[in-house]
Amino acid sequence: MPQTDNSQKPHDRMAAYLADDLDAVNALIRARMASEHAPRIPEVTAHLVEAGGKRLRPMLTLAAAHLCGYQGQFHINLAATVEFIHTATLLHDDVVDESGQRRGRPTANLLWDNKSSVLVGDYLFSRSFQLMVETGSLRVLDILSNASATIAEGEVLQLTASQDLGTTEEIYMQVIRGKTAALFSAATEVGGVIADAPDDQVTALFDYGDALGIAFQIVDDLLDFQGDAGAIGKNLGDDFRERKLTLPLLKAVAQADAEERAFWVRTIEKGKQTEDDLDTAQALLRKHNALVDTASAARDWAAKAKASLAPLPAHDIKDMLSDLADYVVERIN
Repeated sequence: MPQTDNSQKPHDRMAAYLADDLDAVNALIRARMASEHAPRIPEVTAHLVEAGGKRLRPMLTLAAAHLCGYQGQFHINLAATVEFIHTATLLHDDVVDESGQRRGRPTANLLWDNKSSVLVGDYLFSRSFQLMVETGSLRVLDILSNASATIAEGEVLQLTASQDLGTTEEIYMQVIRGKTAALFSAATEVGGVIADAPDDQVTALFDYGDALGIAFQIVDDLLDFQGDAGAIGKNLGDDFRERKLTLPLLKAVAQADAEERAFWVRTIEKGKQTEDDLDTAQALLRKHNALVDTASAARDWAAKAKASLAPLPAHDIKDMLSDLADYVVERIN
Protein backbone atom coordinates (compact mmCIF):
# COMPACT_ATOMS: atom_id res chain seq x y z
CA MET A 1 0.00 0.00 0.00
CA PRO A 2 1.48 3.41 -0.95
CA GLN A 3 2.60 5.64 1.88
CA THR A 4 1.12 9.13 2.07
CA ASP A 5 2.11 12.21 4.04
CA ASN A 6 -0.78 13.49 6.15
CA SER A 7 0.70 17.01 6.08
CA GLN A 8 0.05 17.19 2.31
CA LYS A 9 -3.07 18.63 0.74
CA PRO A 10 -5.76 15.95 0.24
CA HIS A 11 -5.48 15.86 -3.56
CA ASP A 12 -1.69 15.56 -3.27
CA ARG A 13 -2.06 12.66 -0.82
CA MET A 14 -4.51 11.03 -3.19
CA ALA A 15 -2.15 11.56 -6.13
CA ALA A 16 0.66 9.90 -4.16
CA TYR A 17 -1.57 6.97 -3.23
CA LEU A 18 -2.71 6.54 -6.84
CA ALA A 19 0.66 7.37 -8.43
CA ASP A 20 1.00 4.18 -10.49
CA ASP A 21 -2.54 4.45 -11.82
CA LEU A 22 -2.07 8.14 -12.64
CA ASP A 23 1.09 7.30 -14.59
CA ALA A 24 -0.92 4.76 -16.57
CA VAL A 25 -3.69 7.32 -17.18
CA ASN A 26 -1.19 9.91 -18.38
CA ALA A 27 0.43 7.38 -20.73
CA LEU A 28 -2.98 6.46 -22.16
CA ILE A 29 -3.90 10.12 -22.58
CA ARG A 30 -0.69 10.82 -24.48
CA ALA A 31 -1.24 7.77 -26.70
CA ARG A 32 -4.87 8.60 -27.48
CA MET A 33 -4.40 12.32 -28.10
CA ALA A 34 -2.00 11.47 -30.93
CA SER A 35 -3.12 11.94 -34.52
CA GLU A 36 -1.39 10.50 -37.55
CA HIS A 37 -2.86 13.04 -39.96
CA ALA A 38 -3.42 16.22 -37.94
CA PRO A 39 -0.40 17.22 -35.81
CA ARG A 40 -2.25 20.26 -34.47
CA ILE A 41 -4.44 17.95 -32.39
CA PRO A 42 -1.67 16.78 -30.02
CA GLU A 43 -0.19 20.31 -30.01
CA VAL A 44 -3.41 21.91 -28.81
CA THR A 45 -4.31 19.05 -26.46
CA ALA A 46 -0.87 18.94 -24.87
CA HIS A 47 -0.99 22.67 -24.18
CA LEU A 48 -4.00 22.16 -21.92
CA VAL A 49 -3.59 18.58 -20.68
CA GLU A 50 0.02 19.18 -19.61
CA ALA A 51 -0.57 22.65 -18.15
CA GLY A 52 -0.21 21.52 -14.56
CA GLY A 53 -3.83 20.69 -13.74
CA LYS A 54 -4.46 18.54 -10.68
CA ARG A 55 -6.19 15.72 -12.64
CA LEU A 56 -8.87 15.91 -9.95
CA ARG A 57 -11.70 14.37 -11.97
CA PRO A 58 -9.77 11.31 -13.22
CA MET A 59 -8.38 10.89 -9.70
CA LEU A 60 -11.94 10.68 -8.40
CA THR A 61 -12.63 7.81 -10.81
CA LEU A 62 -9.50 5.95 -9.74
CA ALA A 63 -10.24 6.61 -6.07
CA ALA A 64 -13.83 5.35 -6.35
CA ALA A 65 -12.69 2.16 -8.10
CA HIS A 66 -10.05 1.47 -5.43
CA LEU A 67 -12.49 2.25 -2.64
CA CYS A 68 -14.89 -0.36 -4.04
CA GLY A 69 -12.15 -2.99 -4.40
CA TYR A 70 -11.75 -3.01 -8.19
CA GLN A 71 -8.94 -5.26 -9.43
CA GLY A 72 -9.05 -4.75 -13.22
CA GLN A 73 -7.63 -2.15 -15.59
CA PHE A 74 -10.66 -0.42 -17.08
CA HIS A 75 -10.61 2.27 -14.39
CA ILE A 76 -7.59 3.62 -16.32
CA ASN A 77 -9.72 3.91 -19.46
CA LEU A 78 -12.48 5.64 -17.53
CA ALA A 79 -10.14 8.09 -15.82
CA ALA A 80 -8.67 9.05 -19.22
CA THR A 81 -12.21 9.35 -20.59
CA VAL A 82 -13.15 11.78 -17.82
CA GLU A 83 -10.05 13.88 -18.45
CA PHE A 84 -10.72 14.02 -22.20
CA ILE A 85 -14.32 15.13 -21.63
CA HIS A 86 -13.10 17.77 -19.19
CA THR A 87 -10.40 19.02 -21.56
CA ALA A 88 -12.84 19.14 -24.48
CA THR A 89 -15.27 21.27 -22.47
CA LEU A 90 -12.46 23.64 -21.44
CA LEU A 91 -11.43 24.13 -25.07
CA HIS A 92 -15.01 24.91 -26.02
CA ASP A 93 -15.62 27.11 -22.96
CA ASP A 94 -12.63 29.31 -23.69
CA VAL A 95 -13.97 29.98 -27.17
CA VAL A 96 -17.48 30.74 -25.90
CA ASP A 97 -16.15 32.98 -23.10
CA GLU A 98 -13.48 34.55 -25.33
CA SER A 99 -11.00 33.78 -22.54
CA GLY A 100 -7.34 34.66 -22.81
CA GLN A 101 -6.02 32.80 -19.77
CA ARG A 102 -6.46 29.29 -18.37
CA ARG A 103 -4.44 27.87 -15.44
CA GLY A 104 -2.25 30.95 -15.59
CA ARG A 105 -1.31 30.41 -19.26
CA PRO A 106 -2.64 31.75 -22.58
CA THR A 107 -5.65 29.76 -23.79
CA ALA A 108 -5.46 27.49 -26.83
CA ASN A 109 -7.84 29.71 -28.79
CA LEU A 110 -5.50 32.64 -28.18
CA LEU A 111 -2.36 30.73 -29.19
CA TRP A 112 -3.95 29.05 -32.20
CA ASP A 113 -7.50 30.08 -33.13
CA ASN A 114 -11.13 29.38 -32.28
CA LYS A 115 -11.54 26.85 -35.09
CA SER A 116 -8.65 24.73 -33.80
CA SER A 117 -9.98 24.82 -30.23
CA VAL A 118 -13.49 23.77 -31.24
CA LEU A 119 -12.38 21.01 -33.60
CA VAL A 120 -9.77 19.60 -31.22
CA GLY A 121 -12.42 19.62 -28.50
CA ASP A 122 -14.67 17.61 -30.81
CA TYR A 123 -11.80 15.16 -31.43
CA LEU A 124 -11.32 14.65 -27.69
CA PHE A 125 -15.03 14.00 -27.20
CA SER A 126 -14.78 11.32 -29.91
CA ARG A 127 -11.71 9.80 -28.26
CA SER A 128 -13.51 9.75 -24.92
CA PHE A 129 -16.32 7.66 -26.39
CA GLN A 130 -13.83 5.21 -27.90
CA LEU A 131 -12.24 4.78 -24.47
CA MET A 132 -15.50 4.22 -22.61
CA VAL A 133 -16.80 1.74 -25.21
CA GLU A 134 -13.68 -0.38 -24.68
CA THR A 135 -14.89 -1.20 -21.15
CA GLY A 136 -17.77 -3.18 -22.66
CA SER A 137 -20.16 -1.72 -20.07
CA LEU A 138 -23.41 -0.23 -21.36
CA ARG A 139 -24.04 1.22 -17.90
CA VAL A 140 -20.74 3.11 -18.00
CA LEU A 141 -21.54 4.33 -21.51
CA ASP A 142 -24.97 5.48 -20.34
CA ILE A 143 -23.54 7.42 -17.37
CA LEU A 144 -20.77 9.19 -19.27
CA SER A 145 -22.79 9.93 -22.41
CA ASN A 146 -25.55 11.41 -20.24
CA ALA A 147 -22.97 13.49 -18.40
CA SER A 148 -21.61 14.82 -21.70
CA ALA A 149 -25.10 15.86 -22.77
CA THR A 150 -25.78 17.44 -19.38
CA ILE A 151 -22.57 19.44 -19.53
CA ALA A 152 -23.52 20.87 -22.93
CA GLU A 153 -27.04 21.59 -21.69
CA GLY A 154 -25.64 23.45 -18.68
CA GLU A 155 -23.41 25.58 -20.86
CA VAL A 156 -26.30 26.52 -23.17
CA LEU A 157 -28.50 27.33 -20.18
CA GLN A 158 -25.76 29.58 -18.85
CA LEU A 159 -25.72 31.47 -22.16
CA THR A 160 -29.36 32.42 -21.76
CA ALA A 161 -29.44 32.85 -17.96
CA SER A 162 -26.14 34.52 -17.09
CA GLN A 163 -27.07 38.03 -18.24
CA ASP A 164 -30.72 37.95 -17.22
CA LEU A 165 -31.45 39.60 -13.87
CA GLY A 166 -34.54 37.41 -13.65
CA THR A 167 -32.29 34.38 -13.18
CA THR A 168 -32.95 32.64 -9.87
CA GLU A 169 -30.66 30.66 -7.58
CA GLU A 170 -32.57 27.56 -8.70
CA ILE A 171 -31.57 28.20 -12.32
CA TYR A 172 -27.98 28.89 -11.19
CA MET A 173 -27.96 25.47 -9.51
CA GLN A 174 -29.15 23.88 -12.77
CA VAL A 175 -26.29 25.59 -14.58
CA ILE A 176 -23.53 24.49 -12.22
CA ARG A 177 -24.98 21.00 -11.86
CA GLY A 178 -24.64 20.78 -15.63
CA LYS A 179 -21.37 22.52 -16.38
CA THR A 180 -19.41 21.24 -13.35
CA ALA A 181 -21.09 18.76 -11.01
CA ALA A 182 -22.26 16.40 -13.79
CA LEU A 183 -18.70 15.34 -14.58
CA PHE A 184 -17.70 15.09 -10.91
CA SER A 185 -20.65 12.78 -10.17
CA ALA A 186 -20.11 10.73 -13.32
CA ALA A 187 -16.42 10.38 -12.49
CA THR A 188 -17.13 8.93 -9.05
CA GLU A 189 -20.16 6.90 -10.11
CA VAL A 190 -18.41 5.01 -12.93
CA GLY A 191 -15.58 4.08 -10.54
CA GLY A 192 -18.13 2.22 -8.44
CA VAL A 193 -19.93 0.77 -11.44
CA ILE A 194 -16.79 -0.70 -13.01
CA ALA A 195 -16.02 -2.30 -9.63
CA ASP A 196 -19.51 -3.84 -9.59
CA ALA A 197 -20.18 -2.20 -6.23
CA PRO A 198 -23.59 -2.54 -4.53
CA ASP A 199 -26.21 -0.01 -5.60
CA ASP A 200 -26.13 1.88 -2.31
CA GLN A 201 -22.39 2.45 -2.70
CA VAL A 202 -22.74 3.57 -6.33
CA THR A 203 -25.47 6.00 -5.26
CA ALA A 204 -23.24 7.26 -2.44
CA LEU A 205 -20.41 7.89 -4.90
CA PHE A 206 -22.75 9.77 -7.24
CA ASP A 207 -24.07 11.90 -4.37
CA TYR A 208 -20.54 12.65 -3.19
CA GLY A 209 -19.39 13.75 -6.65
CA ASP A 210 -22.51 15.85 -7.18
CA ALA A 211 -22.16 17.72 -3.87
CA LEU A 212 -18.39 18.09 -4.25
CA GLY A 213 -18.80 19.51 -7.76
CA ILE A 214 -21.39 22.02 -6.60
CA ALA A 215 -19.19 23.14 -3.70
CA PHE A 216 -16.20 23.37 -6.06
CA GLN A 217 -18.04 25.63 -8.54
CA ILE A 218 -19.56 27.87 -5.86
CA VAL A 219 -16.08 28.38 -4.40
CA ASP A 220 -14.69 29.19 -7.86
CA ASP A 221 -17.46 31.75 -8.37
CA LEU A 222 -16.72 33.26 -4.97
CA LEU A 223 -12.96 33.43 -5.56
CA ASP A 224 -13.60 35.46 -8.71
CA PHE A 225 -14.45 38.34 -6.38
CA GLN A 226 -12.10 37.76 -3.47
CA GLY A 227 -9.37 35.36 -4.59
CA ASP A 228 -5.75 35.78 -5.64
CA ALA A 229 -5.34 36.02 -9.41
CA GLY A 230 -2.10 34.01 -9.33
CA ALA A 231 -3.68 31.24 -7.28
CA ILE A 232 -6.90 30.90 -9.28
CA GLY A 233 -5.18 31.10 -12.67
CA LYS A 234 -7.35 33.87 -14.07
CA ASN A 235 -7.89 37.58 -13.58
CA LEU A 236 -9.94 38.72 -10.59
CA GLY A 237 -13.39 39.85 -11.70
CA ASP A 238 -13.41 37.91 -14.99
CA ASP A 239 -16.91 36.58 -14.33
CA PHE A 240 -18.20 40.10 -13.70
CA ARG A 241 -16.55 41.41 -16.87
CA GLU A 242 -18.01 38.47 -18.82
CA ARG A 243 -21.43 39.37 -17.30
CA LYS A 244 -21.95 36.00 -15.62
CA LEU A 245 -24.62 36.04 -12.92
CA THR A 246 -22.94 33.73 -10.44
CA LEU A 247 -24.21 33.06 -6.91
CA PRO A 248 -22.57 36.07 -5.19
CA LEU A 249 -24.12 38.42 -7.76
CA LEU A 250 -27.52 36.73 -7.58
CA LYS A 251 -27.58 37.22 -3.81
CA ALA A 252 -26.71 40.91 -4.15
CA VAL A 253 -29.19 41.51 -6.99
CA ALA A 254 -31.97 39.91 -4.93
CA GLN A 255 -31.47 42.58 -2.23
CA ALA A 256 -30.80 45.55 -4.52
CA ASP A 257 -32.64 48.83 -4.16
CA ALA A 258 -33.69 50.79 -7.25
CA GLU A 259 -30.33 52.54 -7.66
CA GLU A 260 -28.38 49.32 -7.21
CA ARG A 261 -30.62 47.46 -9.63
CA ALA A 262 -29.97 50.14 -12.23
CA PHE A 263 -26.24 49.48 -11.74
CA TRP A 264 -26.74 45.74 -12.32
CA VAL A 265 -28.92 46.37 -15.38
CA ARG A 266 -26.24 48.58 -16.90
CA THR A 267 -23.25 46.35 -16.11
CA ILE A 268 -24.73 42.86 -16.49
CA GLU A 269 -27.77 43.05 -18.77
CA LYS A 270 -26.51 45.84 -21.04
CA GLY A 271 -22.79 45.19 -20.65
CA LYS A 272 -21.88 48.86 -20.31
CA GLN A 273 -19.03 48.68 -17.84
CA THR A 274 -16.49 51.28 -16.73
CA GLU A 275 -13.11 50.82 -15.08
CA ASP A 276 -14.49 51.37 -11.56
CA ASP A 277 -17.50 49.09 -11.85
CA LEU A 278 -15.78 46.01 -10.43
CA ASP A 279 -14.97 47.94 -7.24
CA THR A 280 -18.60 49.05 -7.02
CA ALA A 281 -19.82 45.49 -7.55
CA GLN A 282 -17.53 44.19 -4.81
CA ALA A 283 -18.76 46.91 -2.44
CA LEU A 284 -22.38 45.92 -3.09
CA LEU A 285 -21.54 42.26 -2.50
CA ARG A 286 -20.04 43.17 0.86
CA LYS A 287 -22.96 45.46 1.74
CA HIS A 288 -25.48 42.66 1.30
CA ASN A 289 -23.28 39.89 2.84
CA ALA A 290 -23.40 38.11 -0.51
CA LEU A 291 -19.83 36.81 -0.19
CA VAL A 292 -20.42 35.50 3.33
CA ASP A 293 -23.71 33.84 2.33
CA THR A 294 -22.09 32.28 -0.75
CA ALA A 295 -19.26 30.88 1.39
CA SER A 296 -21.86 29.40 3.74
CA ALA A 297 -23.63 27.71 0.82
CA ALA A 298 -20.33 26.19 -0.35
CA ARG A 299 -19.64 24.82 3.13
CA ASP A 300 -23.12 23.29 3.28
CA TRP A 301 -22.49 21.41 0.03
CA ALA A 302 -19.07 20.25 1.23
CA ALA A 303 -20.74 18.89 4.37
CA LYS A 304 -23.28 17.05 2.17
CA ALA A 305 -20.42 15.52 0.20
CA LYS A 306 -18.80 14.21 3.38
CA ALA A 307 -22.10 12.85 4.70
CA SER A 308 -22.66 11.00 1.40
CA LEU A 309 -19.63 8.81 2.06
CA ALA A 310 -21.29 7.03 5.00
CA PRO A 311 -22.37 3.83 3.13
CA LEU A 312 -18.87 3.27 1.73
CA PRO A 313 -16.36 0.90 3.37
CA ALA A 314 -13.61 2.12 5.69
CA HIS A 315 -10.52 2.88 3.59
CA ASP A 316 -7.66 5.38 3.40
CA ILE A 317 -9.22 6.64 0.16
CA LYS A 318 -12.52 7.33 1.95
CA ASP A 319 -10.67 9.52 4.46
CA MET A 320 -8.94 11.38 1.63
CA LEU A 321 -12.27 12.01 -0.12
CA SER A 322 -13.67 13.42 3.11
CA ASP A 323 -10.62 15.64 3.56
CA LEU A 324 -10.92 16.75 -0.07
CA ALA A 325 -14.42 18.09 0.59
CA ASP A 326 -13.02 20.11 3.49
CA TYR A 327 -10.13 21.37 1.37
CA VAL A 328 -12.41 22.64 -1.42
CA VAL A 329 -13.98 25.13 0.99
CA GLU A 330 -10.78 25.87 2.90
CA ARG A 331 -9.73 27.85 -0.18
CA ILE A 332 -12.17 30.60 0.83
CA ASN A 333 -10.89 31.02 4.40
